[in-house]
Amino acid sequence: MIQAKSIRLASLLLAGVLAGAMDLPGPARAQEPANFNLAIQDHRFDPADLAVPAGVRFTITVKNLNPNAAEFESSDLDREKVVVGGGSITVFLGPLTPGSYEFFNDFDPVARGHIVAK
Repeated sequence: MIQAKSIRLASLLLAGVLAGAMDLPGPARAQEPANFNLAIQDHRFDPADLAVPAGVRFTITVKNLNPNAAEFESSDLDREKVVVGGGSITVFLGPLTPGSYEFFNDFDPVARGHIVAK
């Protein structure tokens, strides 16, 4: 009986230690990528030049403020995603080397921009 209580107590203590270790910061937990916002409206991207840090993973939330579908496309970044009118998408990118990467709306050739990794 005493041995069963000792085993149960040891199990509870071990579970508590493991649960606490999961909340510790450190290299074992992956860091959430930085997020940047981009809007499509009136035949342009806003901002047209988006500065991002080089060498890290990041996401871009692209919001289409127009009623018609648009597209975030980049041959430089090998990405192509349609954004429904009034909708938004998330584009996962990086890490990028320093430089400028063009993107455009394939449905509207006037709308162009650059991601500038620094």
